[in-house]
Amino acid sequence: MSLKVILLLLASAGVIGIAVGYFLRMIILLGQRGSMEIQIRKMMLDAEEKSKKILSEAEARAKERENQISGELKERERELKATEERFVRKEDLLDKRQTNLDAEQESLAKKEEAVKAAEEEAKRLVLEQQEKLEKVAGLSSKEARDELIRSIEKQYESDIEGRMRKLEIEGNERLERRAQEILTTSVHRLGNSVVSDVLATTISLPSDEIKGKIIGKEGRNIRAFERATGVDVIVDDTPGTITLSSYDPVRRQIARIALENLIIDGRIQPAKIEEAVQKAEAELNTIIKKKGTEAAYEARVQNIDPKLLQILGRLYFRTSYGQNVLDHSVEVAHLAGMLAEELGADAAVARAGALFHDVGKAVDHEVPGTHVEIGRRILQKFGVDEAVIKAMQAHHEEYPYETPESMIVQVADAISGGRPGARRDSVENYIKRLEELEAIANQEPGVEKSYAIAAGREIRVIVKPEDISDLEARKLARDIADKIEKELQYPGEIKVSVIRETRIIEYAR
Repeated sequence: MSLKVILLLLASAGVIGIAVGYFLRMIILLGQRGSMEIQIRKMMLDAEEKSKKILSEAEARAKERENQISGELKERERELKATEERFVRKEDLLDKRQTNLDAEQESLAKKEEAVKAAEEEAKRLVLEQQEKLEKVAGLSSKEARDELIRSIEKQYESDIEGRMRKLEIEGNERLERRAQEILTTSVHRLGNSVVSDVLATTISLPSDEIKGKIIGKEGRNIRAFERATGVDVIVDDTPGTITLSSYDPVRRQIARIALENLIIDGRIQPAKIEEAVQKAEAELNTIIKKKGTEAAYEARVQNIDPKLLQILGRLYFRTSYGQNVLDHSVEVAHLAGMLAEELGADAAVARAGALFHDVGKAVDHEVPGTHVEIGRRILQKFGVDEAVIKAMQAHHEEYPYETPESMIVQVADAISGGRPGARRDSVENYIKRLEELEAIANQEPGVEKSYAIAAGREIRVIVKPEDISDLEARKLARDIADKIEKELQYPGEIKVSVIRETRIIEYAR
């Protein structure tokens, strides 16, 4: 009985404890809820205060901006009004000026009419007086004038003749002095130097050790180089230089390019020498075009066909009495331009005619005819202006002087060729003798090419091995020597070397 009572009491106590705990929890929860609601209300009140503050600040800024904009608009209105007033005043002023101009124009028109009327009245009076004088004298005005002139001429005939002779002498003297001044000024303004690189070209070497490679074992490299290029290679004690000697500037140019490429490559042997010479010959066309373009630019001649520039550039490798023909042509172009400007002629036509006056010399060894006639055909082929052709064709008086520019080109050519130190006759004769020497050898059948070397004391003839045998080569050397003896005059003796080389080439594929 007591156990049950105890258990019952314990159960009751547990129920009461749970009820008390729940009640306490509810009280705590109600307290927390009240505090949260208070915080939320406080936050809402703070937010409302902040929003009111922000709204008031925004309204203040908006009001301030509105006042600022309103002030700016008023200022703009004042400026526009002031501008409008200025325009109105200017318009009024222009109207007044226009009114004044119209009045002045009317006044001038009335004055012009009055002047015309006065002129007509004066003419009428003059005619009346002239008619009265003619009636009194019994002569017309023309007859009276002629009679007066005849009487004066008869009275002062001797004085007039003397005066005319004096004026003629003075005029000729003035013209002579003026011509001398123009020529002297033109020559002084031109400062071209005379080209001295006529027969030899010097090549700088990086070191003297290269000389040994160029000569080769027992001289085989230098012999192969001379045979391939047709120039003399002079290797002396001068440090750091080698000289290439030949009367033909084309050969010297090819040899120079080939030797410089071989020096850069470092492998100097007969096979590489032939390859370098072939490449140098291919590069020559590029050099020729470059020289033609540079000459046209320096002479200030424009709009030239590229093919014509190529032909013009070939003159760089031609000489006339020791004077480089391309440099001579540019010099003549400068002189012709200056003379044309002094005389009031067409300077552009004069420069172009002078630049092309010797263009026929570029191909005169390939095409029959004089270089003037060849040059005319070349310029006509490329559609050059007829005025330029007329200017160039008369410089040797093969054609008449049709324009002032043609006379100017002739004078400029004479100045360039005749000025002291420009040309050397002995060099030209020497080169001509070497050309004749090569021409004799080239006429023989089976000859591939020939080179006059050693200042004309030796001619080296290279023959085609398939056309000429060894015995025929001996006979060819004798025949060439006999022709030289009969046709040429020369001091000392000339060595004839005939080279026959058989080369067999096969390819393994």
